[in-house]
Amino acid sequence: RLPSPSQGIIERDETPMEKEIARLHRVDFEFSDIFYFCRKGFEAIVEDEVTQRFSSEELVSWNLLTRTNVNFHYISLRLTVVWVIGVIVRYCFLLPLRFTLAAIGITSMIVGTTMVGQLPNSSVKNYLSEVVHLTCSRILVRALSGTIHYHNKENKPQKGGICVANHTSPIDAIILTNDGCYAMVGQVHGGLMGVIQRATVKACPHVWFERSEIKDRHLVTKRLREHVADKSKLPILIFPEGTCINNTSVMMFKKGSFEIGGTIYPVAIKYDPQFGDAFWNSSKYNIVSYLLRIMTSWAIVCDVWYMPPMVRKEGEDAVQFANRVRSAIALQGGLTELPWDGGLKRAKVKDTFKEEQQKNYSKMLVRNGSIG
Repeated sequence: RLPSPSQGIIERDETPMEKEIARLHRVDFEFSDIFYFCRKGFEAIVEDEVTQRFSSEELVSWNLLTRTNVNFHYISLRLTVVWVIGVIVRYCFLLPLRFTLAAIGITSMIVGTTMVGQLPNSSVKNYLSEVVHLTCSRILVRALSGTIHYHNKENKPQKGGICVANHTSPIDAIILTNDGCYAMVGQVHGGLMGVIQRATVKACPHVWFERSEIKDRHLVTKRLREHVADKSKLPILIFPEGTCINNTSVMMFKKGSFEIGGTIYPVAIKYDPQFGDAFWNSSKYNIVSYLLRIMTSWAIVCDVWYMPPMVRKEGEDAVQFANRVRSAIALQGGLTELPWDGGLKRAKVKDTFKEEQQKNYSKMLVRNGSIG
C-alpha cells in the first residue's frame, strides 16, 4: 500500500530533548548525548520538513501527466495509448484554446482599465472598475479550466480590511479576484506585467512599490495604513508567507501585514493536485515555463474558504496575531502548520537556530547540576 502524500518516508520521534536524552538523573555529561543530535541530523538529511515544501507534492496515483511520473516505466500498451491521447488533447486542443482565452483576458484587462482610468473619481468609476476586473479575472480562470468552490461567502473580505491567504502560485490572486475585487500589493515589474500594473492602477487603488521602496518597511507600512484607513477602498490582498509553498503546509507569516491594524479576513486555498499541480517552483521554472505547465494540465481545481474576520487582541503582539491567523488557515485548509520562514527556499538557515538548540542543551545541563 502506498503511503499518503502527508506521510514521510521516515517515522519521526517527536520526543522533547529532555526526555530523549535518558540520563537526567545523573549530573555528568555523557558522550552518548551526541546520538540525539546525530539522529536529528540524519533525519533532516533524509527528509527534512522544510525543503520538501518547495517541491511539487507527491501523488498517490498517476494522473497521466508526464511531470508527475518522471521515472516512468512501461506498464501496458493500453495505458500508453491513453497517455498519448491525453497528450494530444492537452497540447493540440486545450492549449490553443486556453492561450486564446488568456490573450483575450489580458488584452481586455489592459484596454478596459485604461479606459476606466480616464474617468474622474466617482462611484461610477469604481463600479466600472470592479466590472472590468471581475470579467477579465473570470476569463483568465476559464483559460485555466478552473473549477473553484467558494465556501462561507458571508465572510468575504470587506472594504477597508486586509485579506490574507496561504500562497501556492501566482494564480492565487486570479482565483480570489474571480469572486471579488481586491487592491493588490507588490513590487513594480517590467515587461507585460508592468504594462498590466500601470493600466490597472489607473482604475483601481492598487499599491505598487518601486524596488528601492519595497525594502523600506516604514514606508510600506505607512502606505498600507493609509489605504486601510479609507473604508471606501477595496480590501488589500496579501500573502504573508512571502513565497510559494507547495500547498501541503502553511509556513511562517511575516509580521508586517499584522502591524498595519484593521480587520484581517483569513482565506484558505487548497488545490486538488490530481488534475494539475498549481505550485510554482520559482527556483526551478521561470514564469513562462510555469504557465505552460499550468495550461497543459487537465484543469485547476481548488476550494476557497472565507473565514470569520479576526482582529488583534489586547496585549497580543504582531507575531502572536500572525501565528493565530496562520493556525486558523492551516486548520481550515487541512494544511500542516510549520514555524519555518519560507525565505529558506533561497537562503541558508540562520545561525540563531543552531545556537538556540545549543542554549537549550546547556540550560538543561545547568538545571541538572552538570555545570557550575
